[in-house]
Amino acid sequence: MPLIKKGEIVAAPQGEVNTLDSFLEIAAADPKDAIMVRLMPDDDPLKLEPYLDQLEVVEISFPRYADGRGYSQAQLLRRRLGFKGEIRAVGDVLRDQLLFMLRSGFDAFEIEKSDAAEAFAAASQEYSQFYQPAADGEVGVFARRHS
Repeated sequence: MPLIKKGEIVAAPQGEVNTLDSFLEIAAADPKDAIMVRLMPDDDPLKLEPYLDQLEVVEISFPRYADGRGYSQAQLLRRRLGFKGEIRAVGDVLRDQLLFMLRSGFDAFEIEKSDAAEAFAAASQEYSQFYQPAADGEVGVFARRHS
């Protein structure tokens, strides 16, 4: 499956992506081996807090496009916990949701249909400025005007 990152189609890094429970077991045994985890909608991202410095990728699963809990998980990781690594949306990810996902803190997207990858890459570059603050760290238009 294609991976979109920073508006580019890139090769997905290789490695085992663990569920939260298996990740926590591996991290307890040998933290160096715990670098990628996949959160399901009902997983608590706060359980990752002790391991955020070593984590490279947190995948957030969208089993159905209508399930918005992944947005909250990404916001929590970026804003409250200060996670600097990659947050990747996987599963039923739609082009129409891309801008909202970017604003919530996602920076990579695994696309199920390879023929849609170019449309996703282009969509991630549609807007360069925003009015409201969000988890993506962009300074809003009003803040720039009045600073």
